[in-house]
This record gives sequence, C-alpha cells and structure tokens, in this order.
Amino acid sequence: MKKFNEFKAMLADLQEDADKFYNKGNNAAGTRVRKGMQDLKTLAQEIRLEIQEAKNNAVQK
Repeated sequence: MKKFNEFKAMLADLQEDADKFYNKGNNAAGTRVRKGMQDLKTLAQEIRLEIQEAKNNAVQK
C-alpha cells in the first residue's frame, strides 16, 4: 500500500505543472509533466508486480 500512496502523491504533485502547461502554455511545465508521467509509469509497473507476487503467494499457502 506504501507504493500506491506514493503513486497518488506523485500524481497530485504533477497537477500544478499540468495546469501550467495546458492552461498557461508553459513548456517547461510540460517537460516536468512528461518526466513525472514516466516516473509514474515505472512505479505503476512496480505496483503491478508487487500485487501479482502477493496474489501468487496467497494462492500457494
């Protein structure tokens, strides 16, 4: 659950930069959003693997 909460916090942090890019045309904010989205993608994959591992361990017991 720790990684999921980290994911939510990262997404919330990106909201301000997304607003700056989409509504104010700030290209630097767009770059930060793109980097943040890549980090989210990586974290999401880690969460997926963690969940799958927990499911597999629960079935084996």
